[in-house]
Amino acid sequence: MSPDDIKDVSQIKIPEILPILPLRDTVVYPYIAVPLQLSRGKSIKLVDDAMLGNKIIGLFSQKDGKIDDPDYDDIYRFGTAAQIVKKLKMPDDTVQIFVQGLERVRVKEFMAKEPYFKAKIVEIKHEEPIDIVVEALMKNVIAQFEKMISITPHLPKDLGVMTINIEDPGKLADLISANLSIKLEEHQEILEIISPKERLKRLSAILTRELEIMELGSKIQTEVKTGMDKTHREYFLRQQLKAIQRELGEEDEKTIESKELKYKIKQARMPKDIEEIAKKEVERLAVMPPSASEYTVARTYIDWLVTLPWSKSTKDNLDIDEASKILDRDHYDLEKVKERILEFLAVHKLKKDMKAPILCFVGPPGVGKTSLGKSIARAVDRKFIRISLGGVRDEAEIRGHRRTYVGALPGKIIQGLKTAGSNNPLFMIDEIDKLGADFRGDPSSAMLEVLDPEQNNTFQDHYLDVPFDLSRVIFIATANMLDSIPPALLDRMEVLDLPGYTEEEKLKIAKRYLIPRQIKENGLKRNRITFENPAVAKIISEYTREAGLRNLEREIGTICRKVAKDVAKGKTKKITITPNRIPTYLGSWKFHSEVAERKDEVGIATGLAWTPMGGEILFIEATKMKGKRELAMTGQLGDVMKESAHAAMSYIRSKAKLLKIEEDFFDKYDFHIHVPAGAIPKDGPSAGITITTALVSLLTGRPVRHDLAMTGEITLRGKILPIGGVKEKVLAARRAGITEIILPKKNKKDLEEIPKNVLKNLKFRFIENMDSVIKIALVDGIDEKNSKTGKKR
Repeated sequence: MSPDDIKDVSQIKIPEILPILPLRDTVVYPYIAVPLQLSRGKSIKLVDDAMLGNKIIGLFSQKDGKIDDPDYDDIYRFGTAAQIVKKLKMPDDTVQIFVQGLERVRVKEFMAKEPYFKAKIVEIKHEEPIDIVVEALMKNVIAQFEKMISITPHLPKDLGVMTINIEDPGKLADLISANLSIKLEEHQEILEIISPKERLKRLSAILTRELEIMELGSKIQTEVKTGMDKTHREYFLRQQLKAIQRELGEEDEKTIESKELKYKIKQARMPKDIEEIAKKEVERLAVMPPSASEYTVARTYIDWLVTLPWSKSTKDNLDIDEASKILDRDHYDLEKVKERILEFLAVHKLKKDMKAPILCFVGPPGVGKTSLGKSIARAVDRKFIRISLGGVRDEAEIRGHRRTYVGALPGKIIQGLKTAGSNNPLFMIDEIDKLGADFRGDPSSAMLEVLDPEQNNTFQDHYLDVPFDLSRVIFIATANMLDSIPPALLDRMEVLDLPGYTEEEKLKIAKRYLIPRQIKENGLKRNRITFENPAVAKIISEYTREAGLRNLEREIGTICRKVAKDVAKGKTKKITITPNRIPTYLGSWKFHSEVAERKDEVGIATGLAWTPMGGEILFIEATKMKGKRELAMTGQLGDVMKESAHAAMSYIRSKAKLLKIEEDFFDKYDFHIHVPAGAIPKDGPSAGITITTALVSLLTGRPVRHDLAMTGEITLRGKILPIGGVKEKVLAARRAGITEIILPKKNKKDLEEIPKNVLKNLKFRFIENMDSVIKIALVDGIDEKNSKTGKKR
């Protein structure tokens, strides 16, 4: 754009009706001369007709330049009236015209579409006085534009001079806008701003933004060039340094590094195929410049390969008697688990190349699953590594990330082996039942290869991308429940149950392990504090209600801390903890026997339930009220438990005559079954006989024995089916003070796993049908066949 391109066209009169020429991706400003290339037939026809007349046309931009045949709605309503200065026909049948912008115009009404657009237009003129604000804006815009000219090669230098000589603020804004490479929408926005002052303000904002972008781009270019210069300089200096070192007979750093890595590879005693891969990586590293981004990745990968214990292992303690003593010293009871570990040692002693076992300890929290793993590691004299999988949702946590990712690392298995420094540690995989799965993969599927003795001898981590033998590792997983473990994963493990402890077992464990540990941890000495057995028994029965031992240890720790405070103050030197002192330290009792304060009542039966935390007792209540065929169930019951209630009701209705109940009772009453502790979800079929007993008691008016608990699934014909979790349920009944338990006959074999001292004060009834349950459970009812005493109640 040169000064000759702007001519005085203020005296030209603009007609009221103008032919409209749609423009693609172009905005023409008033008083600015621009060339236009035309290829559309309609546009060429419009120019030909205009050249025969006054040569004045309307130039309006299309909203979308891709449209070949625009309609009225595809054209902006603001544009510029312009005069055609020159027309040239080009060799390719297109036409080039030079136009001179005249004035801003707005379409008032379109008059025709064919053969080209015609519209009635309104000429827009706006004059406002030049005040101090406008002058300041003009100076600021000129300064900004001059700065842009200085850093933009394609803008001619005389444009700056031209802008200084323009006194009209509107013309100044239009001239600068016409020379900016900005979006069509912003060009159109400036064209539509009528007030020169507002136009200058908007233009100043755009210039500021464009200048920032240009300055940033210039800075980046300079930095890149500087960086390249520095890289070239460093390269030449290194080459010169190498030449000097060769002359002196010295080795450079990279040669020394390569030799060290090759020595480490040899010392690692990897399998031959993996050693070849490592050597190739070292060779690749040797020809790679240290500044390359791939250099660090390759070096880290080699470090992982050479530090893994490919051939390092610890020697197992195969003295079975010594291992047995360590297990007995560390843990009370748990005979099945100890026996399994001793069997492994015995077989390993006879057959050196046996595969290590994959064990899974299942039991409620606090029964000692993790600490048992540590004891096993001590007994077999292996390194102990623990990883927790609770909440892990990313498969890469197990199998590692590919090396292509930034910050990639091997998975937890390989990291654990590196930490252990041996290829045969004991791996404790905690909370395997808490694994999750989402868009990042399924970690439980990744564990299939790890925990399969037939596959894990070629376990391949994504980061290492070479096989590692895990067959010598003892894997021990822990879980609170088996339901959430995928069947394919569960099938690869040998499950060992660790049920809850009886009160007698807790007492012995507390005296042998918990109390000495808490005395030591709280800075006391054994001669300063003594716990009487009745005091510990009181803590167990009245201050804890759990299958494990964590809360018991916390309560013992609380007493030790309070005693430590008195000792530190000099109040006491030695103290004996008796039952009477317990409330002084722990406050009033927290739990009491749910059964002890109860009596035989109508419509209330005691059931037994299994939870991941151990066994629990449930009180199932039933009541009736005037109504018709409604059965309400509350207490957060699951679908299976609700189905048991419906099965119980159907059984009672079918047996109403035999049970001496009105046969049409369901037509007269509504029934409500409730299981207290309503905030805790409950589900499962084993409460079927308990629900049935409560309903029969309600309908016959015969109370249910309060000292008796029951569990079992019921069918529509009154058959009693076996259930699971017998040991946990029996322990819960014993804790609650129950003296008699009803079990399905097929569960009789499950009592063999329960310690004899637990069964000593309990009476068991094994039944096959609901009739026997009713005879035993309801007062004035008796099972003559199974009862030893034959006495009525």
